[in-house]
Amino acid sequence: MKLSVVIVNYNVEHFLEQCLYSVRRAMQGIEGEVYVVDNNSVDGSLKMLAAKFPEVKVIANKDNVGFAKANNQAIRISTGEYVLLLNPDTVVEDDTFSKCIAFMDSHPDAGGLGVKMVDGKGQFLPESKRGLPTPMTAFYKIFGFSKLFPHSKRFSKYHLGYLPEDETNPVDILAGAYMLMRRETLDKCGLLDETFFMYGEDIDLSYRITLAGYKNYYFPETRIIHYKGESTKKTTVNYVLVFYKAMEIFAKKHFAKKRAWWFSFFINMAIYFRAFLALLSQFFSKVYMLLTDVVLGYAGLSAISYYWGHYMIYNEVGSYPVTPLFTIILPVYILIWLTTAYFTGGYDKPYRVAPSVGGVLMGSVAILVLYALLPTSLRFSRALILLGTIWMALQMTLSRTLGYLLKLSDFQYGRNAKKRFIVIGNEDETRRVEQLLKSTSIKPDFIGLVTPNGSREVPENYLGNITQVPDIIGIYKITEIIFCSKDITHQEIIDKMVEWHASDLDYKIAPVDTLSIIGSNSINTRGDLYTVDIRTISTVQNRRKKRLFDFSVSLSGIVFWIFLAWFVKKPWQFLGNCFRVLSGRYSWVGYCPTESSEGQRLPKIKKGIYNPASIVDDEMDDEARGQLNVMYARDYTVLKDFNILFRMLTNR
Repeated sequence: MKLSVVIVNYNVEHFLEQCLYSVRRAMQGIEGEVYVVDNNSVDGSLKMLAAKFPEVKVIANKDNVGFAKANNQAIRISTGEYVLLLNPDTVVEDDTFSKCIAFMDSHPDAGGLGVKMVDGKGQFLPESKRGLPTPMTAFYKIFGFSKLFPHSKRFSKYHLGYLPEDETNPVDILAGAYMLMRRETLDKCGLLDETFFMYGEDIDLSYRITLAGYKNYYFPETRIIHYKGESTKKTTVNYVLVFYKAMEIFAKKHFAKKRAWWFSFFINMAIYFRAFLALLSQFFSKVYMLLTDVVLGYAGLSAISYYWGHYMIYNEVGSYPVTPLFTIILPVYILIWLTTAYFTGGYDKPYRVAPSVGGVLMGSVAILVLYALLPTSLRFSRALILLGTIWMALQMTLSRTLGYLLKLSDFQYGRNAKKRFIVIGNEDETRRVEQLLKSTSIKPDFIGLVTPNGSREVPENYLGNITQVPDIIGIYKITEIIFCSKDITHQEIIDKMVEWHASDLDYKIAPVDTLSIIGSNSINTRGDLYTVDIRTISTVQNRRKKRLFDFSVSLSGIVFWIFLAWFVKKPWQFLGNCFRVLSGRYSWVGYCPTESSEGQRLPKIKKGIYNPASIVDDEMDDEARGQLNVMYARDYTVLKDFNILFRMLTNR
């Protein structure tokens, strides 16, 4: 047997599915086998494998044994002359395997081989070629010198930035996302070191390949898409701890003891330093808009209060008392405005003007109510509330508009987040994908169809062919392109992603015979996924709205129970339920109970006092309840919860 492909999977069902479709194409004409080692996934991966890829040999672990051990499980029973370790969040070109095998056959000194990788937007990934992480190389990377001097032979050794992207060269380290090795090389140098749970094992094995007398090659004659970062994010503290601890294990194993001790000390210092930066980055990314509103809001309100008091109220012979106004009243006003802005979605990403201003207006109503309850000594002019409302709305509008004009990813103007798609493929596939998009809750603003063949006559109702896409993008203001992989080779898909990536587009691939469309925008973002049962109920906004609805109804039910008892069924039970929901253990509306395991794939929510099936008199079978749950999760709105609750409480 020529080739054994080994893929380790952990809860990335849709990425795995797309990967295996590309592997199936690439294996044509090659005597080979494919192993998937599943590390106890709960997302339906095993069921998908059995249904769609019966030719794949599956090892189903009962727990997550880590990357190294899982790969070794398959390598030990594989029989191929070459062994390929492949990540599930990759897409290979149709001739990737044949080209790589031909290169290895003609280069007997090659023990391992890596290929050119691009991300989900078609941009080159520098980790396609890497150098040995010696103490100085690691120092330059950790402290940012490699970014400052990306093409320097001294400072850019970690990613070998001085080597051309399109030139075959020997390299020190191969990327674990695509790592092709000779069987005889593995027999000589050993398998992956299971001391490494995640990260570092590819560095260790690559280094041992060179110690065994072989070369590792960077081979850019073929490419793969590596969506990168679907399971972990490189800005997280967890990534920092795991990755740099792996580097410490590597240093202790391969460097002299004296140097290893020094390197270990150095790495630990770097871990704490980078972990601190990661924490700081995470904190700032979550609160920088809030801090901006606090600073600008307080500065503006202070200036307004001083001007209004000094010039309009006291006629330039005095001003409002400093202590109560500037240390109590204004901070409380700002807190109310920011709190209501939060509940209206003003701090949900992407930041938008409308919910922010709407929150300010709601806050002003609350402040006016509070104002009427304050003692006379704390009642300053109502004009301050009016002027403060205008200022808060204005500064929020300006700050968010500026972020949008600067094209920052966290900002959005109006509702322009509605997607404008073109789908590239033949008639049957494009119509199928069009219906799939319409069946999700993303509510596409525009879907245009494009034929992949530039020489054929364009079908009716199509915008044009693939050669006309650059013009179509500009004319129809397209934001996202979906390729139908049934009709377009993966080579051409990657070619077009690389060719068009400067257009600031998003790309996705629709595999054949599947209900998912997959893509990813950057190294730090989780892959975007469109499926029929899109998880509307799991969005931050809807989770907050659902909890706010539960809290408001429960609190109102307790406060006004004496009056509501005349109108609701079983008033004492209703009162008890109010306390149960208010405690946070229950929600007023949850999923219908089902016996099947399909419910595990829906977003988790609290157990409900009632469910969508509660209002149905007739008995529903398990399948119908499951479908009702999918519709509830996909199309969730607070109004649905209200309708279900109202009908259950009033029997209407």
